[in-house]
Amino acid sequence: MLERERIIEIVVAVSAVFLMLGVMIGIGLNYGGADSTLSPAGGELLVGAIVGFILLLTLVGVGLAFALNDPENAS
Repeated sequence: MLERERIIEIVVAVSAVFLMLGVMIGIGLNYGGADSTLSPAGGELLVGAIVGFILLLTLVGVGLAFALNDPENAS
């Protein structure tokens, strides 16, 4: 069975990925053309979404490291 901390990490990571997919789909639906091409504004938003996703996962990782840190097990 998985430990509690591992389950929390998995749930947070999967939620962040679903959020990113939702944002990417939303950008594609709003800025995509009839011939399945992305407009320049949509491309800029997509790059911004990818950068935002990287920053989000960095903050989530740091937050989880502090939240799940058990000082009793420190060597």
